[in-house]
Amino acid sequence: MSDQESPHVLPSRTTPTWEVELLISGVAVFAMLQLPGWLDDAMFALAPRLGETWVDVARLAYVYSKSAAVILAVTFVLHLLLRARWIALVGMHSIYPQGVRWDTLGMSRVQREVERKHEAPTEEVIEQADNLATTVFALGIMLAMVMVIVTVVATLLTGSAAVLAVAFGHETAAMVIFMALFGVLVSPYLLAMALDRRYGTGLDPDGRLHAFISTIFEAYARLGIRSGNSRIRALLVSNGGYRRVRVMIMATMAVTLGFVLLSFALQRNGKVLGSYGLFPFDAPDAVAAAHYDDSRNPARDPLVPFVQSKVIAGDYLELVVPYSPRRDGTKLQHDCRAAGATRDAALLACLARLHAVTLDGKPVAGLHYDITSDARTNRPALLAMIDVRALPRGRHELRIAHPPHADPEQDDGDPGYDSIPFWK
Repeated sequence: MSDQESPHVLPSRTTPTWEVELLISGVAVFAMLQLPGWLDDAMFALAPRLGETWVDVARLAYVYSKSAAVILAVTFVLHLLLRARWIALVGMHSIYPQGVRWDTLGMSRVQREVERKHEAPTEEVIEQADNLATTVFALGIMLAMVMVIVTVVATLLTGSAAVLAVAFGHETAAMVIFMALFGVLVSPYLLAMALDRRYGTGLDPDGRLHAFISTIFEAYARLGIRSGNSRIRALLVSNGGYRRVRVMIMATMAVTLGFVLLSFALQRNGKVLGSYGLFPFDAPDAVAAAHYDDSRNPARDPLVPFVQSKVIAGDYLELVVPYSPRRDGTKLQHDCRAAGATRDAALLACLARLHAVTLDGKPVAGLHYDITSDARTNRPALLAMIDVRALPRGRHELRIAHPPHADPEQDDGDPGYDSIPFWK
């Protein structure tokens, strides 16, 4: 054995980037583990401020950007584990250069024969571990870059569709406009691929069809859309098997997107996780923490009215009704058209009608809404100070009406009001 191949030094075929890989993974893993949570907080803080059209744009950007963050976080953690395994193998080989002593493992004869037949030399196992760590690192970086590009393109397309929909006064048509823009972007490329696969082999290099296909591919190549533009992907696919690598890439992206969507759904409705099928969450007299300022989570709870506490010790009940662009805004656009100096007064009066209040089944006399903002989120809201001095001790119920959702499917089972029980 030469000095270079000695078990006391790194093998000569060790990937030359292993030190840089470890440095990047070690430094970036902590940031990547925190980034998905930061994106969650940003999405939950932004969504209540947006109307139906723009919240779809934000959700799309959130899903793909969080997918990129999750892929990077998993890549760096997995790469550190694989590199640690490789380092352990190299270290153990230097301690035990003779390899595995099969006769001391306590195996029976036949089992030992089978095990030895499938066992590779330690040097080969070390090289495989080294190559696997680098491949995982490269694959994760490539997938994250794909997700970043998809995020940028999808956000630009959906944002453009939203701008056009709002400009033409048809916000509900934003998805149709998005599909049209997407079709215009990808149709020429798909057409050129189809023609090339069907007729490319026998095409005359000087013919019109060859020139047509070549022009399309050249135009997209100038925009950076070509297989060789992602050299990591091209190397993996061309050397690792086109079908196998492509299936692995698609499966990884599908699993990541599914995980992000599932985690978002669970954060919006935590009661889905767990064996709570028989618990009556939707009982009409449920006491939800989101309806009380001293127990709500302003960063994650839904946009619902709230009072100061379950137990009202003072003379006034402080009712705050957050403004919902998706519900209130849609209704105001169609029902309140006042202009000029009376516009704000008309809008406030319209909001007051949309959010009528009853106390113990009776309309609140002299209810007056003032303009305010949620002190903990700085989002606009309505404020009503309700005199409760005359109420007897015990349980009472406040009901605040709200307009229907723009999408009727999202109002399935909605009674049309928010119920807030409290005690005096």
